[in-house]
Amino acid sequence: MSENPTQHIPGPHADAAGAPRWTRYVALGDSFSEGLWDPYPADGGAGAPASDGVQRGWADRLADTLSARRVAVGLDPLEYANLAIRGRLLRPIVTEQVPIALGLKPDLVSLIGGGNDVLRPGVDVDDISQALEDAVATIRATGADVLLGTGFKAGGALSFIRSRVGTYNANIWSIAQRHGAHVLDLWGMRALFDLRMWADDRLHLTPEGHRRVMNAALDALRLAPDDAAYDLPLDPVPPAPFAQKARADAEWAREYVVPWVKRRIRHTSSGDGRAAKWPLPVRWPDSRG
Repeated sequence: MSENPTQHIPGPHADAAGAPRWTRYVALGDSFSEGLWDPYPADGGAGAPASDGVQRGWADRLADTLSARRVAVGLDPLEYANLAIRGRLLRPIVTEQVPIALGLKPDLVSLIGGGNDVLRPGVDVDDISQALEDAVATIRATGADVLLGTGFKAGGALSFIRSRVGTYNANIWSIAQRHGAHVLDLWGMRALFDLRMWADDRLHLTPEGHRRVMNAALDALRLAPDDAAYDLPLDPVPPAPFAQKARADAEWAREYVVPWVKRRIRHTSSGDGRAAKWPLPVRWPDSRG
């Protein structure tokens, strides 16, 4: 890790009227920040583009809220760009997306990645943590605020990565403390322990999961959430019968695990050939798409 980190305690990020002070937000990362699986409405309602595969997600939702709060008190809308691309590993995120983001001169950057790395058996968690810290230090040197995010508390078939995620999360908290970054604590979100918050692939969130994460991001940024109850667990449901659960697990493996393994063997990614969905900052959401 960096030997001479910048010490900084984040200050208030809203004025007396509650309006966020940031004027330009850039989201960096992988599928989590791209917004899988939270598609925009098919009719393109509320200023959104028609659903042609473009995903919404927690970061777009966060931009919606930050911009709306600014406009409500007579300030200009937030400017927003999202450079996240599904399947990206941590090093490509910091080497490809961070320089572009710096050129856009944001005052808020969310930099969340590493999930695709920890799924790989040979990952060096301290190595990717160092890459993350170097990127955070670079962004913070511009004066921009940084929002990091921990990994989820994996369960079920993904329990084998829990110790790696835990180590990575510990490093993320240390990085944040040294450089004055904010942390979106996904590991600790109780609502996300429920499979109903997860899409069929069990790796990405449903629209409701993204909505709740957006509220957690507001909390992490020291702003009031839109929904103070965002982390309350869902009402419990009876456990599925063993045979039903076994069939669901087998279908999940066939539909999602096997293609993932094939991509690893072929050294390909779900994001190959894809471009960032919102590559340039626009007044959000009135100039979207």
